[in-house]
Amino acid sequence: MPGPGDSSRSHSDKTYTALVRVPDVTETANEDIGSSRQRRYVLAGIVVVLGVVTGGILLEVLGTILLSLTVAYVLVPVQRWFVRRGLTEWTGALDATLVGFGVALAVSTPLVVAFYFRLEQVVDAVMALPRELSVSLFGLTYAIETGQVQATVLEFVQGAAASLALALPVLAIKAALFGVLLFGILLKGDAAGRAAIAPVPHAYRDIVHALARRARETLYAIYVLQVATSIATLAVAYPLFWALGYEAALTLAIAAAVLQFVPIIGPSMLVVPIALYHVAAGDLVAATLLATLGLVLIAWLPDVAVRPRLARRSAGLPGSLYFVGFTGGLFTLGAIGVVVGPLLVAVFVEAVDLLADEVNGDATFTDLAEGDHEGPASDTDETAQTFEEPDSKVADD
Repeated sequence: MPGPGDSSRSHSDKTYTALVRVPDVTETANEDIGSSRQRRYVLAGIVVVLGVVTGGILLEVLGTILLSLTVAYVLVPVQRWFVRRGLTEWTGALDATLVGFGVALAVSTPLVVAFYFRLEQVVDAVMALPRELSVSLFGLTYAIETGQVQATVLEFVQGAAASLALALPVLAIKAALFGVLLFGILLKGDAAGRAAIAPVPHAYRDIVHALARRARETLYAIYVLQVATSIATLAVAYPLFWALGYEAALTLAIAAAVLQFVPIIGPSMLVVPIALYHVAAGDLVAATLLATLGLVLIAWLPDVAVRPRLARRSAGLPGSLYFVGFTGGLFTLGAIGVVVGPLLVAVFVEAVDLLADEVNGDATFTDLAEGDHEGPASDTDETAQTFEEPDSKVADD
C-alpha cells in the first residue's frame, strides 16, 4: 500500500513531465513538395536567363541553330527507323544526319550553281529588253519607259552575285555547324526534350504535348510536303521549258521548284515575268503558251497531284495564315523566317484552339451567341416567377 511520500512523488512526476511535440508527417511532406517545386521553377528561370544570354551571343548563327532544331525535329522518326533496323543510337543519328544534310545540299546547290553559270545570260536578257514599250488600248497608244526597271534589275542581280561570292566562306562554316548541330540534337534529342518539359507541372503537360504535335505537323508540311512538291515541280517544269525552246530550261525549272516554297503565288512569280518579257519583245504566241501551260502545269498541277497525298500528317494550316507567317517571318527574321514564321503562327493557332476548347467545350460560336442572347431573357423569366410566387401563395391561402 503506497505511503504519503509515494503519493507526493507521483504528483510531482505528473506535474513536471516535459511535453514532446511529434511533427506531423503530412506537413513535412507538403514542405518537401513545395521546396522541390520551388527549386524546379528556380532552375527553369536560370535556364531561361542563360538561354537568352546565350542567344544574344550566338545571334549571328542563330538562324543556323534554329534551322538545325527544326530539321532535327522532322528527322527524329528517321533516326528511330534506323535504330529499329538494328543500328545503334550513334550510327542511327549519323545516318539521319547524312540524310538531312544530303537533302539540304540537293535543294540549295542546284540553285546556286545555276545562278552562277547563268548569270551572264540573265544580264543579257535584261539588257535586250527595249528601252521603251508601246501599249495600245482603246485606240490610244501609251509609251512605257523601261530603262529604270532594267537598271534596277541589273543592280539587284549583280549585287546578289557579289554578295554570294563574298558569303561563300561563311556559308561553308555555317553548313559545317548545321551538320554538327543536327547530329548532336538527333543523338541527345530525348534528353533535351526531358529537360525542356521538366519544369512544366503534370497538370499542364497535355498542353505541351498538343503544341509539340502541332509544331511537328507544321514542320512536316514545311519540309517534307514542300520538298516533295518542289521535286514534282522540277519534273514537270524542265520538260515544259525544254519543249518551248528555252536554252536555260534546267535553270528555269530549278528556280520554279525553289519558288514552290513561296505559298499561294509560288512558281507563278517566275512564269508571269517571263510571259511579260515575251509581250515586251513582241512575241505574243510564246507569251500565251507560257502563261497558259506554265500556270496550269507548273504552278497548279504539283499542288493538286502531290499535296493531297501527303497532307495526312500535315498541320492543316489555312493557306492565308501560312502566307502571313511566311511573309512576316521572311521580312522580320530573314531566310530562317520562311520556317519560323509559319511555325509560330501554327503554334499560336493551336494555343487559341486549346483555350477555346477549355472555356467553351464543344459549343459552337452560334450556340454561344444564342446563349448570351437568351441569357437575360431567362433571368427575367426567373425573376418574374419569383415575384409571382407570393401572389400564388396568397391566393391559395
